[in-house]
Amino acid sequence: MNSQYIIRDQVREQAFGLRVSALARGAGSVAGRYLQEIRTVKKAASKSTEYARRRNRLMNLMGDDSIAVLAAAPARLRNRDVYYPYRPDSDFFYLSGFQEPDAVLVLVPGRERGEFLLFCRERDPKRELWDGARAGLEGARREHGADDAFPTADLDEIMPGLLEGRRSLFYTMGRQAGFDRRVVSWVERVRGAARSGLRAPEGFISLDGPLHEMRLHKNREEVRILRQASRITVEAHRRAMRACRPGLMEYQLEAELLHEFMRRGARAPAYPSIVGGGANSCVLHYMENAAPLREGDLVLVDAGAEYRGYASDVTRTYPINGRFSKAQRAVYEVVLRAQMEAIDAVRVGAAWRAPHNAAVRALTEGLVELGILRGAPEKLIKQESYKPYFMHSTSHWLGMDVHDVGDYKVDGAWRALEPGMVLTVEPGLYLRPDGKDGARGLDRRWWNIGVRIEDDVVVTQKGPEVLTSGAPRSVEAIQECMADAA
Repeated sequence: MNSQYIIRDQVREQAFGLRVSALARGAGSVAGRYLQEIRTVKKAASKSTEYARRRNRLMNLMGDDSIAVLAAAPARLRNRDVYYPYRPDSDFFYLSGFQEPDAVLVLVPGRERGEFLLFCRERDPKRELWDGARAGLEGARREHGADDAFPTADLDEIMPGLLEGRRSLFYTMGRQAGFDRRVVSWVERVRGAARSGLRAPEGFISLDGPLHEMRLHKNREEVRILRQASRITVEAHRRAMRACRPGLMEYQLEAELLHEFMRRGARAPAYPSIVGGGANSCVLHYMENAAPLREGDLVLVDAGAEYRGYASDVTRTYPINGRFSKAQRAVYEVVLRAQMEAIDAVRVGAAWRAPHNAAVRALTEGLVELGILRGAPEKLIKQESYKPYFMHSTSHWLGMDVHDVGDYKVDGAWRALEPGMVLTVEPGLYLRPDGKDGARGLDRRWWNIGVRIEDDVVVTQKGPEVLTSGAPRSVEAIQECMADAA
């Protein structure tokens, strides 16, 4: 290729050499160490193969004369010199499994010397003494399947040469302003050499379209991980129910959830946990979690574990003292009925909005039964009279992000549900004191009763698979679980 930019030759190593490591731990013999390393290599190979399949599928969608560039999420400063625990960008992790900052993934379909390039930090014994091991260039190739690996510091030297002759550049603008400017500068450098016969990409195409459509449809391995995330979350909610009692602080109940997450292998929640007692149960994204739990109130707990990069998202609402009052039970059973009807609407071929429509219908009918709304349900639905009490959508996609990627509409119409899609189903009623949010004329007995019930559901050919059904959901199951701790 006629290029003024030269990419240094890299000496490639075998992808998975089976040398026995003298540093292997936990094995009492040479044979034991050898078997241990074989298992490690097989595990790495299996993961690498899954990521390779994803990359190959994406490149097939992109076309031969294209190139894709995706930067890892930067490390984020918490305060002064303290950083947040690093969590990779979901798109980047989905395609590479690489979990270090200061990295850039490049896909070059049809490149003879390898289509998957990874720019990353080099090994640095001094920094690794402080911050932990790095994969380095060798690890990027051996453990993560990169065809070529280069130091991140060489990006500006190498990238223009990779862009030459490529018609389309798949890159999503707007995530990292500084990196956006670097990408634009590379394209401009190639365009500036047009008189030498070089061709630069004609335009930018957002990577989100093809990549997020891939992520929307989960394969069996992804569903298996989501099931495990769900099992961990279920046990955490059961633990919180058993621990709940008047006098605790909301954050103490949150601590029970976090303990169970980590005890079972989920190092972090998928999102900040919501633990809202009494009036706080009516605040949709309440996260202060700093109030006392009071006798006679409900507590709404919205919490999910993240396991191997995949999220769970579950909400349960229960009485702090372990027994529902008559009014609390009446509202709770309306929401539970709405959730069951919404889950039943999760069917292959059904419109995305079908579960929401089912929930709205059941909630509106329930509000009429409770005497909170008056009139014919169909007319009330048309007038959106339910909205002061149920103001959010019933579902969202779930996956590597708690509000996962994927379009909800296709060509202006609600998309049809397909096997492998995963969504939440979470109707609720939030009965705030009279006059708030347009909820006028509300009897005092309903004040500050906030109920949301949320589960994670996989669309399958056989019907909805509720991943989180093990968390007590009926009035009787909740009261029984809480009584076990008494």
